[in-house]
Amino acid sequence: MEEGQKNNLIVVTWDFTDLSEYALAHAVRIARVMRYKIELLHIVKQGVNEATIKESHSQMQNICNKILMETGIACTAVIKEGSLYSTISEYANGTDTQLVAMGTHGIKGLQKLFGSRALKVITGSRAPFIVVQSEPDTTAHISNVVFPIDFKSENKEKVQWAIYIGRNFLSKIFLFKYPVSDSELQKKVNINLNFAIRFLKQNNIAYEIHTAEKTNNFAGETIRFAEKIRADMIIVSTTKDITKIDYVFGADEQAIIANSAKIPVLCMNPRAGYAGVAQFLYG
Repeated sequence: MEEGQKNNLIVVTWDFTDLSEYALAHAVRIARVMRYKIELLHIVKQGVNEATIKESHSQMQNICNKILMETGIACTAVIKEGSLYSTISEYANGTDTQLVAMGTHGIKGLQKLFGSRALKVITGSRAPFIVVQSEPDTTAHISNVVFPIDFKSENKEKVQWAIYIGRNFLSKIFLFKYPVSDSELQKKVNINLNFAIRFLKQNNIAYEIHTAEKTNNFAGETIRFAEKIRADMIIVSTTKDITKIDYVFGADEQAIIANSAKIPVLCMNPRAGYAGVAQFLYG
């Protein structure tokens, strides 16, 4: 994320459903504050006839024109052939995409056995995803943001976005701490907690610290806590080197993304370095 760059994009995955409309509404809310452009991205299977593609593009462009007229936010429409699971992330990785907005029904039916579709799409992207299940409320604010903290090193990479959201929306960050009795794990949790506190303070972001009660269902406790404080967003990172086992049995982020409270989830993938976030962490 780089403030002031003219080509910063929020890509909205588009499939002409209500979920697409929800994702677009969230994208508009964010783009207004962060001064991003919006791009509607529709994925079609190979071999779809040209007339169908042309008609779909025309409908999408009409939506973009309406967005520009009503909000002043620049919007374009793009159609790509390929697979939903790979083409979205490939497109985001090859453009100035800073954020992808995507709607999901959560985990239903066979997805409980074969994994969350949303998580499979997210794990290939360098750009974070905001995954939504419903429309945003009528306000433009993202007031309360839940930031789960455990012992994993990936926690540090979420701090950049907590600061970015906090600064732009004047949000309060609720640091929700994983409870552990093991001294080594406790040390790692505290390192991550202190890292987050340091940079939240440095950037004048309001925060509170809370601790979960149980270790055996941290994802569930995170969701219940988010409901309790009426959170507008939860920030998570995907499991590093995620495997098929994680998809089948459910990494914590999979349960949070599909939360029954339908709270939007900002989800990012672990990356090797932090050079791109120096303006927030060190600048």
